[in-house]
Amino acid sequence: MSTLVSCCQGLITVDKEASTVRLVHFTLQEYLSANSDIFSTPHSSIAEICLTYLNSKQVKAIRPDFYPDLSDTPFLEYCSLYWGAHAKRHLSDGARSLALELLQGDISHISAQLLLRQVKGLRLPIWYSSTNFRFSGLHEASFFGISELAATLIEMECYDINRGDICDRNPLSWAAHNGHEEVVEILLRQEAVNPDKPDNMGRTPLFHGAGNGHEGVVKILLDRKEVNPNRRDIMGQTPLPHAAQKGHEGVVKILLGREDVDPNKSGEETPLLSAAWKGHAGVVKILLEREEVIPDKPNSWGRTPLSYSAGHGHERVVKMLLGRQEVNPDKADIYGRTPLLHAAANGHERVVKILLDRKEVNPNKLDVNGKTPLMQAAERGHQSVIELLKPHEAVTPRAT
Repeated sequence: MSTLVSCCQGLITVDKEASTVRLVHFTLQEYLSANSDIFSTPHSSIAEICLTYLNSKQVKAIRPDFYPDLSDTPFLEYCSLYWGAHAKRHLSDGARSLALELLQGDISHISAQLLLRQVKGLRLPIWYSSTNFRFSGLHEASFFGISELAATLIEMECYDINRGDICDRNPLSWAAHNGHEEVVEILLRQEAVNPDKPDNMGRTPLFHGAGNGHEGVVKILLDRKEVNPNRRDIMGQTPLPHAAQKGHEGVVKILLGREDVDPNKSGEETPLLSAAWKGHAGVVKILLEREEVIPDKPNSWGRTPLSYSAGHGHERVVKMLLGRQEVNPDKADIYGRTPLLHAAANGHERVVKILLDRKEVNPNKLDVNGKTPLMQAAERGHQSVIELLKPHEAVTPRAT
């Protein structure tokens, strides 16, 4: 702290209790905002500092299969996760040279492990070591979307452009995952590239681009005849329900524009069911406008889009589905649980009200365990739902 304060010549102060650095006075903030040219290339400067640190002997000596205590090494984490974000904003000659030093060859580097660990949903192999931790420089340049570095590394011809990393994802997969259109186009211009290569989860670049809502990337990939928009991952899911589950309306529209994409046949969960489950009303609306979409199609557990949306309390989606004549508001799943029972069990009062207004709904319908919606609500202590259901409770005649 004392070094930081002295380097800044008293223009900052440190709140030790909050561990926060602040400018000493608001007028300094005003001055810096009005004179932004004082720091003409801040991103390239930060990139150079981060890369110098990552290229140091001490950091290079850390094994990629070692899990450091990041609370003790916060700068290691920052450099690993963000050097590329700064370099993408402005790549100076110095930063370019340092980046190529880091990226040439396979990166058996702790920074690669830290970078991959923060990717949501990424399934790293349980066992790996410094000898089998594959993540090339081209993978990392594609991950960050630094087109200049990606092009340079390709020209150096030191990489197999389709080679998978530790998760069997190729550089194109990472560029698509993060929406880097320019890098995607650079990679697709390579004659040897496989634009439909799956990773260890069976997910292609299109799958990743669609799941993260990158419309531009999806359009670019769909222009390639080798790309199969109906290719399933190991869970049986295709890009369309994946995009629907994430609520990416633009991607859903693009995929539905393909004649070879069937909105009803997409693995265990249909796109409509996936969107209804997560409460993405915009996607539900798009799908319901398609004549070929079956709004009451169940999965293997007998649960329909209405069942899932009711069980998760998505009131708007419930209303949209109930607006379709084909939807049975009292349809039970394989366990005898109706949409009303799911809503009651989870305490969704407003959805319970909507369903009770439908004459087709039997409020006393028993599931396979002999429980009614009222019993389920009572077991879980949902008092407001209990009050709604009590007037509908069936009266059992007493034996005389």
